[in-house]
Amino acid sequence: ERIMEFYGLDSIHDLWPNLSVYVSGGIAFEPYRKSLEALFKQPLIYQDSYLASEGFIAYQTRPDTSAMRLILNSGLFYEFVPFNEENFNPDGTLRANPRAYAIGEVEEGVDYALLLSTCAGAWRYLIGDTIRFTDKARSEIIITGRTKHFLSICGEHLSVDNMNQAIHQTEEQLDLNVREFTVAGVRSGTHFAHRWYIGCTTGLSEEQVARTLDQQLCIVNDDYRAERDAMLQELELRMVPTHIFYEWQRQQGKMNGQSKFPRVMQKEQFAAWEAFVAQQLQAQ
Repeated sequence: ERIMEFYGLDSIHDLWPNLSVYVSGGIAFEPYRKSLEALFKQPLIYQDSYLASEGFIAYQTRPDTSAMRLILNSGLFYEFVPFNEENFNPDGTLRANPRAYAIGEVEEGVDYALLLSTCAGAWRYLIGDTIRFTDKARSEIIITGRTKHFLSICGEHLSVDNMNQAIHQTEEQLDLNVREFTVAGVRSGTHFAHRWYIGCTTGLSEEQVARTLDQQLCIVNDDYRAERDAMLQELELRMVPTHIFYEWQRQQGKMNGQSKFPRVMQKEQFAAWEAFVAQQLQAQ
């Protein structure tokens, strides 16, 4: 966008006509697809990758899936801990003596936290990501979130992957462009609610966007749908300019290529975020 603005371009292809492949890594790509594709004149091939300081973990090998193949011969040894209440505390920290599985023992469709041991000396390191096998024979996985970025205040078990899917479908239905979002669980009377902040500018009402997002969350997550009929009240949503998300990152010292905006915030951090948003909106 900066390049296009500087040169007065309508599309990045006006400057880079041969641009045909976009490789992403380290963050879920889908929430950014729509805003990126608005910059292109022609379709691109997208290839996802999964790398960390500890090593290169997986990469996309087939164009007909967004799943990535685990690299099993590069000096990394993987263990997989089922991401459930038996193995993890409510805050996402590992309980004592969790049950870990080797690659031959995993099942498709189960969320696992990833433990890494490396030939460089890391030993059973909890990298903080959760993954799910989509094709065990091919060792293909998707990243479903972070151990501390799941939202489950009353049993809804909402993952970042669920959130990304619901945001993407909401964008498609309402023709939105959501660049950033974050959510936290809050008290709502004697019950609970999810309060969302999304970086989006639209003529639609917050109520309409909230209603559509709530419907999509019910579709992608059965537990969420069940709790919406029990302890979970209507979804609360605030639409704010995207630059507020970026300014928050800047003030936190995290405006860099390695830092991601937290998709799920805990109580103290969320209180600070809401105060920051109010301050920014008042200053406008």
